[in-house]
Amino acid sequence: MTNFFVLRLLDKLRGAFIRFGVDYDTMRSILQIKLTMDGRRTPTALAGMQKKENAKEGSPLRLQWIYLLFGLILIPLTLSNDHYMLQMSLTFGIIMFFVSTTLISDFSSVMLDLRDKNILFSKPVNRTTLNMAKTIHVLLYLGTVTLSITGPSLVFSLFKQGIAFFLMYAVTIVLLDCFILVITALLYLMIMRFFDGEKLKDIINYTQILLTIGIMVGYQFISRLFNLTELGAAYHPAWWQYFIFPVWFAAPFELLLGGAREPYYFILSMLALITPLVLIAAYIKLMPQFERNLQKLAEQGSGGKDKGQIAEWLSRRVCKEPAEGIFFRFTWSMMKNERDFKLKVYPALGFSIAFPFIFIFGILQNSYDGSLKGSKVYLLIYFCTMLMQTVIQMLRYSTSYKGAWIYRLIPLPDSTPIYRGMLKAALLRLVLPLFAVDAVLFILLFGVHIVPDLVVVLFAMLIFSVICFRVYPRSLPFSERYEAAKQKDYTGVAFMLMFLLMGMAGIHYVFTLFTGGIYIYLLVLVVLNQWLWRKTFPKTPSTTGHISNFSG
Repeated sequence: MTNFFVLRLLDKLRGAFIRFGVDYDTMRSILQIKLTMDGRRTPTALAGMQKKENAKEGSPLRLQWIYLLFGLILIPLTLSNDHYMLQMSLTFGIIMFFVSTTLISDFSSVMLDLRDKNILFSKPVNRTTLNMAKTIHVLLYLGTVTLSITGPSLVFSLFKQGIAFFLMYAVTIVLLDCFILVITALLYLMIMRFFDGEKLKDIINYTQILLTIGIMVGYQFISRLFNLTELGAAYHPAWWQYFIFPVWFAAPFELLLGGAREPYYFILSMLALITPLVLIAAYIKLMPQFERNLQKLAEQGSGGKDKGQIAEWLSRRVCKEPAEGIFFRFTWSMMKNERDFKLKVYPALGFSIAFPFIFIFGILQNSYDGSLKGSKVYLLIYFCTMLMQTVIQMLRYSTSYKGAWIYRLIPLPDSTPIYRGMLKAALLRLVLPLFAVDAVLFILLFGVHIVPDLVVVLFAMLIFSVICFRVYPRSLPFSERYEAAKQKDYTGVAFMLMFLLMGMAGIHYVFTLFTGGIYIYLLVLVVLNQWLWRKTFPKTPSTTGHISNFSG
């Protein structure tokens, strides 16, 4: 087992740990195992981004290089010495976002680990040793993530701003870390106090999704952050800023380095210094209650469960056969309750919403008049349809894939109702709501005259969804394990479908060039859509039997 560098450093403090009542050798063994397991765990933000055969075990730096890249955007914010409140508030806001979301998404398994109770409490390990091992483990991870994000700006600030700024920046980062850690733990405690373990798992799941969306979308704005020209704007104190945590930690810079003497900055500085210390004291006092409530994670509650009224109502209106309605409701429920499915698909959903607007903002920045009037930029809404590729790929996977044996017992002549219900559920639950959100925003940006174009995009989206279904290899819904996805490479198919989508947008553009063309194209798409759905999902024969081909 690896003798980690941090363990060799802790060896020098062996005597101090023993004086605190810690069994140092046991604590060191526990930490060694935890650090080894961390190296074998794929971080949330990289889940699905590497193939199984290429994954490297024991590499804790697999995600840190991404944080180092994002840490580069902090450098220009810490090099100016004119407006500390503005630049440092933005700096600490960025740090707080990445550290807090990463702590919740990728290290919640440490803070909420039940294995310590189940395994170690039955062994001769005292609780002081176990709690110290858990605390050091969390602090090591938190320190590694924070240093990866703030390291570049810390180094540059030392040479550009001097030792005083560097030391204040470092101390403030430590206080911010303590604040984030305790707030996260107290948030868990509050949730576990009033809700069951399922609700907490749902919150962690959505935080993982938020982190992944932030990394996927955030890099699109890095170049724009380097072009900040408003750092010289005047900063105006306001009462509501007392509730903005990053402002607290920016105030000491303005007070000690910027020469500010107003009580406002003194109060904020005291909040930055005192609040983390008070929270740490409260956390230590509430630690026994936190440990007792951890047991709720082992309970099966009602959080995240779908009662099915919406799916039942929709299935009666969009499904022609009872069997189709059954699999519509089944797919709908699985998409709602399968946390791994949401973790892999919802980031693509968020990216599909944001992607067209990233291009639009770029066009606005480069246009002379800053206007979109008279342009066909609204055709960028086609990009939100790219979500369908991810949905079609992921509908075959599940953590409960072993239950797929039930398909063999279903008295159906073929799998057509299964696939038809599956695709309709995916469209109505994921794709059409996404399109509706983008459509409303596009109407606000471009005006109501684009409504016919949006209707055309809607029918093009339905056609594209069926094409995606036909192109990708068929597999019954939720019948394969997620690990199988790492062994399959659909890059070529994805590029082909992307060019097809661009071609559909190009045809749409051509029909907008002459009067009435958009309505002709709409009629063509309506007819083509009906034909393609009937061709792909023919009417089910009336005879009954079993599904003989498990792969569909």
